[in-house]
Amino acid sequence: MKLQFLVSAVDKEMRALAEKMNLQAESIIINQCGENRYEEFEYRGSRMRCYHFAEKGVGLSRNNALLRADQELCLFADEDIVYCDGAAKAVQDAFAEHPEADVLLFNVEVQPARRTYWTREYHRVRWYNCGRYPAYSFGLRTRRMHEKNLSYSLYFGGGAKYANGEDSLFLRDCLRAGLKVYAVPVNIGEEAPRPSTWFFGYDEKFFHDRGVLYHVLYGRAALLMGYRFLLKNKGEMCAGEVDFAHALRFLRQGIRDGKKGL
Repeated sequence: MKLQFLVSAVDKEMRALAEKMNLQAESIIINQCGENRYEEFEYRGSRMRCYHFAEKGVGLSRNNALLRADQELCLFADEDIVYCDGAAKAVQDAFAEHPEADVLLFNVEVQPARRTYWTREYHRVRWYNCGRYPAYSFGLRTRRMHEKNLSYSLYFGGGAKYANGEDSLFLRDCLRAGLKVYAVPVNIGEEAPRPSTWFFGYDEKFFHDRGVLYHVLYGRAALLMGYRFLLKNKGEMCAGEVDFAHALRFLRQGIRDGKKGL
């Protein structure tokens, strides 16, 4: 089974990026910058297809890569992920070991404050626990993505109207389409620290946008899931400029606004 890395980047030099990330298979790199052009080169025996677009939006970037994916397996990747040696083979081996899986979620080491998951044993992912996984953990069977016409929302994520949540929505859509999603205890790399492109503190917009996301993600259970989210994280999220009561108010307003339409 051949694998492609689907890389989202912003204003990067392509050869330096391939080396920095330690890309180990054919790759499709979407570089959001100030021009439209295409370049192609070989890196360590693998073909690098690089599309430079004068546009922004991480969802759009991932859609552009997924649209062009043409190998059996693909792996979403971000410019700040450094893959460990053997990562590509580890992904291929995991899919070979689990033919029942349409999507596999891999471990990537991140800073403790940013860690939302760490898989210790193989398990299935459902609608109620799909909100913790970032795109760079997603390994996909390409044909299944194309068969189900799956794509990223353009309303959520960096460069979009609402700050984040695009990865959770993509997984939710995979589950709704009947695909089988599993998490595997296989580490494939680590995140290089960098400033966030969308997070500017636990402010009114953060909680409001979370409310909009939870409406889209959970429907009638949005407030319950939002309240659970705040309770679980209040020590960190509600210790600054926004207290718990105001955070809940902003989140509820986001849910109401989500009901009106995006």
